Amino acid sequence: MRIIRYLNKNSSSVLGAVTDQGEIYPLPYSGFMELVNQADLVGVTALKLIESLIAVMEPLEEKIDELELLVPIVAPEVWASGVTYEKSRDARNYETSSEILDNGTCYDKVYDAERPELFFKSTAARTIGPNAPVYLRSDSTWQIPEPEVGLVISKTGRIVGYTIGNDMSCRDIEGDNPLYLPQAKIWRNSCVIGPAIRLAETVEDPYNFQLICRIFRADQLVVEGTANTSQLKRRFEELVSFLIRDNEVFDGTVLLTGTSIVPPNEFTLKENDQIEIEISSIGKLSNPVKLQHSKEVM
Repeated sequence: MRIIRYLNKNSSSVLGAVTDQGEIYPLPYSGFMELVNQADLVGVTALKLIESLIAVMEPLEEKIDELELLVPIVAPEVWASGVTYEKSRDARNYETSSEILDNGTCYDKVYDAERPELFFKSTAARTIGPNAPVYLRSDSTWQIPEPEVGLVISKTGRIVGYTIGNDMSCRDIEGDNPLYLPQAKIWRNSCVIGPAIRLAETVEDPYNFQLICRIFRADQLVVEGTANTSQLKRRFEELVSFLIRDNEVFDGTVLLTGTSIVPPNEFTLKENDQIEIEISSIGKLSNPVKLQHSKEVM
C-alpha cells in the first residue's frame, strides 16, 4: 500500500491510498502522520485502518499518472546520510582535495567509523515533489542528483514509511572543502521527495530496494545507473538511532539514506535535463532541471 497527496478538482490537497492494483482511494486525513497516529490511537496498523476505510468506498476514476501529485508528506525537516555506500565513499575521495590522513581521507574514516555522517538537508518550505523543477546552483559547475531511499520516521524514531529522495549535490563545492557541505547540499529546490510513501509494514525486505536513476538530455538518455540497498554499509535503524540521539525529531521527519548511484565524473547537470529516479515498489520520481532566474538570486 502506498500513500500519495494530490490536488482534487477543487484544487484542495487530498491524501490518497494506492493499492498494489493501482486503485486510488481518497482518505479522510490531512496528512500521512495523522493517518499513522490515528492507527496507533485505535490500536491497529496503518494498513488495517486503510483497508477498513476503503472497503466501503469506490476508487477514483483517475489513474495515478493523471493526478497532480504533491509532496507525499510535508516533512518538517529532511536530514541526510553520507558515505553509506562504497561508491559514495569513492566518489567523495575523487572530488576532494582534502589532506590524506594516516588512515585515509576523512571519507575513508567516516565510512569505517562507528558514527555515521548525518547532515541537515531541508525544511518543509524548501522541499519539492514530483514534476517540480530542481534548480541548479549559480556558483557551481559540477552538479548531480543523488537518488536515495528516504525513511519517514515518527518523533520516537520509528520507521513508518519509505519514499524516494533526490539529494541534489554540488560536487565541486564539497570537494573544495568538507566544511562547505551545507552550501553543497542546501539551496532553493535542491531536495525532492516522492511520489509516494510505501507503508513500512508492507515492505518485506527494505534491504532489497532496487533503485534506478536515468537522466535525459534533449530526450536522449545520457546517464543510467542502478543500485540496491543490499549494498548499504549501515542499517536503517542505525542511521535513525544516531539522528534521534540527544536530538528532538518531529513526526514525519524524512531521513535520506545515501546514494550508490553517481554519474560519471565528467558529467554535470544542465538546464532542461530530466531526472527520473525509480523504485519499483514506490514509484517514479521525475523532475526537470532549471536555472534559477537572476531576479530570484539576491
